[in-house]
Amino acid sequence: MSAVAGYVVVQYDTGSTRGPGCKVVSGKGDGATYEFTPEQAVNAATITAVGTARELPERAVTIALATALQESALRNIDHGDRDSLGLFQQRPSQGWGTPKEIMDPVYSADKFYEHLEEVPGYTRLPLTVAAQRVQRSGFPQAYAKHEPDAALLAAALTGRSAATLTCDGRPAATRTAGADAVRAALARDFGRDALEPAGAEVGAASSSSSPPVSAPAESGDPGDSGGRTVRLPVTVGEGADAGARGWQLAHWAVANASELHIRQVSYAGREWTAGHTDSRWRPTDGKNAEGSGGGAGVVTLTTKP
Repeated sequence: MSAVAGYVVVQYDTGSTRGPGCKVVSGKGDGATYEFTPEQAVNAATITAVGTARELPERAVTIALATALQESALRNIDHGDRDSLGLFQQRPSQGWGTPKEIMDPVYSADKFYEHLEEVPGYTRLPLTVAAQRVQRSGFPQAYAKHEPDAALLAAALTGRSAATLTCDGRPAATRTAGADAVRAALARDFGRDALEPAGAEVGAASSSSSPPVSAPAESGDPGDSGGRTVRLPVTVGEGADAGARGWQLAHWAVANASELHIRQVSYAGREWTAGHTDSRWRPTDGKNAEGSGGGAGVVTLTTKP
């Protein structure tokens, strides 16, 4: 891993013609914000989903996000110092995996967490110390400066901080989009088992390789206009926070909106719609209110035609 590589990437990639299209705000009302690109949002959401799939605390997610911010600026790059690759600049020659594996964001995040869990008391350590025990960078203090931004991202993407992540939702030039692509991406990031709630309906739009997590929109669904509606029942284990799980899924969908051509996300009486200039979560006048107050409910995603 190389802190220098991460620094160079920031300098070059932030000069892209496509500037930040996503924003996370503090749920504490202290005015803290962080703006980032849809590409970074997708990777941050994946890193977070992998951490929660491993049932790790928010602190672990914060450490992982700060590390990726430093190492790659949350971009899945195919170059770096020596043979370093990917979000965490992991090196094949140091036993982190094959180049193909390391370039898979789910794999690389999972390997980072695997090594982080081996650090005794990592949740109580200063972030830069915990990250350095995994990364063994030549610049061990470099991770600390990313902690505030990583903490904002972690709070939103774990769902602890509700309605705090928005994106402009401009469609990316992807080959696959729509309900099937949403299902595949959910299974990729969260794992098939986590998205197979008992009794979930399976619609005709699903494929054999996709988890049964939704039903297609019925003809004439309000606001469908040729798109497809994906409904995600929010199910959690005993003692878990269903509201946080719902907001994690909702924020994950917003982060992936450009990539997967998602035009609207609704949860807990709030609704985000792609293309609004202020990109706020707006009240839904009582629609889809199941899930407000932290209760279980349904996250509803509508894809573009």
